[in-house]
Amino acid sequence: MKVEHELKPFYDQDSKILILGTMPSVKSRELGFYYAHPKNRFWWVLSQVYQEELPTTIKEQKKFLTKHHIALFDVLKTCTIEGSSDASIKDPIPNDLSPILKNSQIKTIFTTGKKAYQLYQKHIYPKTKIQAISLPSTSPAYARKDIKEYLLHEYQIIKEYTKK
Repeated sequence: MKVEHELKPFYDQDSKILILGTMPSVKSRELGFYYAHPKNRFWWVLSQVYQEELPTTIKEQKKFLTKHHIALFDVLKTCTIEGSSDASIKDPIPNDLSPILKNSQIKTIFTTGKKAYQLYQKHIYPKTKIQAISLPSTSPAYARKDIKEYLLHEYQIIKEYTKK
């Protein structure tokens, strides 16, 4: 199914880092904000990294992101995808990150998951010349025995870039 990215990038002039996924999940598109699937670990990981209460509403999530100077968007503008499966992505067309980068303090870009990193490197890096830092996926489809500990360890790095 061909999908068009419908969510606006979330950032402001004080954003210091940009976290990019591939394309919003079915649930995120349905609810109108990033990482909305209740089993996605994204918000849990961020709340643990910053040792804060889990933001559960979109309003709380936006407040959290703003407080910590985090911007969110996705690598792709359109693609053909089955459900929310990154592995099924075909015909990718990238988003233009230049308005975000021009109107913020973003110097560091993170990607969530291998596919987001690969697509960023191929389609966006040649334009931005900002090397992305690859983080593991927080998707419920990504499973391993020690997943929460692993994600928490890997995502600690973002704290370094939001304090600068």
